[in-house]
Amino acid sequence: MLVKTFASAVTGIDAVTVTIEVNVSQGIRFFLVGLPDVAVKESQQRIESALRTLGYKWPGKQVVINMAPADIRKEGSSYDLPLAVGILAANEKIAKDSIESYIIMGELSLDGTLQPVKGVLPIALRARAEGFKGLIVPENNALEAAVVIGANYGANLSLFPSITADYYGLKNLGELIEFFNGTKKFEPVVVDLNEIFNTEANRYDVDFSDVRGQESVKRALEVAAAGGHNVIMIGPPGAGKTMLAKRLPTIIPPLILEEALETTKIHSVAGKIDDNTSLMTKRPFRSPHHTISDVALVGGGTFPQPGEISLAHNGVLFLDELPEFKRTVLEVLRQPLEDRVITISRAKFTVDYPASLMLVASMNPCPCGFHNHPEKECMCSPGMVQKYLNRISGPLLDRIDIHIEVVPVKYDKLAETGKTESSDVVRERVVRAREIQAKRFDSVKNVYSNSQMSASMQRKYCHLDDAGAKLLKTAMDIRGLSARAYDRILKVARTIADLDDSEDIKTEHISEAINYRNLDREGWAG
Repeated sequence: MLVKTFASAVTGIDAVTVTIEVNVSQGIRFFLVGLPDVAVKESQQRIESALRTLGYKWPGKQVVINMAPADIRKEGSSYDLPLAVGILAANEKIAKDSIESYIIMGELSLDGTLQPVKGVLPIALRARAEGFKGLIVPENNALEAAVVIGANYGANLSLFPSITADYYGLKNLGELIEFFNGTKKFEPVVVDLNEIFNTEANRYDVDFSDVRGQESVKRALEVAAAGGHNVIMIGPPGAGKTMLAKRLPTIIPPLILEEALETTKIHSVAGKIDDNTSLMTKRPFRSPHHTISDVALVGGGTFPQPGEISLAHNGVLFLDELPEFKRTVLEVLRQPLEDRVITISRAKFTVDYPASLMLVASMNPCPCGFHNHPEKECMCSPGMVQKYLNRISGPLLDRIDIHIEVVPVKYDKLAETGKTESSDVVRERVVRAREIQAKRFDSVKNVYSNSQMSASMQRKYCHLDDAGAKLLKTAMDIRGLSARAYDRILKVARTIADLDDSEDIKTEHISEAINYRNLDREGWAG
């Protein structure tokens, strides 16, 4: 008997429907074709053990299984469940009338328990888009899958087809048999996205009010958040660079539904979604160690997976002690920061991972960390300092708009008990500035903030009066600012003007932007 079940394969962050054809006929052999990997081929032993635990036997006949399309590699153990359902249906142990109406995914334990799998959100989106009646996944994946149907509860329906679907989370293979045989009724899982956003979004364990002193640095981070600018902080150990960086996501505008779905898809494909999370409502903050490899940072591998850059999509990628990263690792950042997408090519396929993020880096000013320290003596020679700084290449530095020095906070500031601005207050100003930019770039595709302006857009939106132009020219001459600093200063000045709700870029805006280029001097580029 020939039956069909349906599953999905994830390529990049999108899913492709896989048709599983199972034919049981005379014979004793087992064939599994359609480009399965080793984990899929091993499913026979898991399925056979699970069936035996439930009182079923492996068909005493020839079993031929084809997984189509055959040119897409099928990876992982998530195909155990649809293969088991197909074998049971072909052996007439469960009703086959409705199995073709569902996408089925799940890994089987030897006792028939269902284990969670990766990439459930893109699979759920594909099931809904192609008109399947529903999706059946392990219980631990149910909340993630139900996000799609949860969009019916006050969310942006334009992101989804009008077709509805039901999503079920089951505990074991026995429940799945009861589901298709109709011997037990199961209720689909439902998620209310409005409740998720209202209860979880913008609730952080840290806040800008935790930081004492460092007003100039907090202002620089506010400007960075308002314009989507990349930032590098330079200062001695213990000055608060990491503390400030961890609080940056708290002042960036909240995720909208489309951003939340895309962010969740990436983390789902990478297996970074925990069992109690249905949708990521907070902007991600990724902080890889400086020993990370270039593949782990950018993504890839034999069977490509998202790297830290893509996991930081719509959020912040924090690189602490930037010069300690390997040069090859830092250089792979250049293309994603410019194009906001990562393309990984293999001989037979190419996948794209989104990479629209804010890069925040920190570094010491020298190997010992105390160069230009107001109180402690630096033990490094000028040559050592320059060699240390030159570990960061000019092209990479060219993609960082704001350079800010972080000085140690004195005791008097640390001991103050007065109130400081909270993240909520700062975020309100940032949101207003972003709204101005959204209106400005409304007719331009894929440009949402000042940091993304092209040269032509810059000429259109960054006009300077005579006083501002003269100030910028003087600063470049006296301070030895490089030519690449010109564009960055204009973009940052445009953001400062937006925070000031000013249509024109004024002299004070240019002056502040110039002060955010502390490292862009002649002789810096490595």
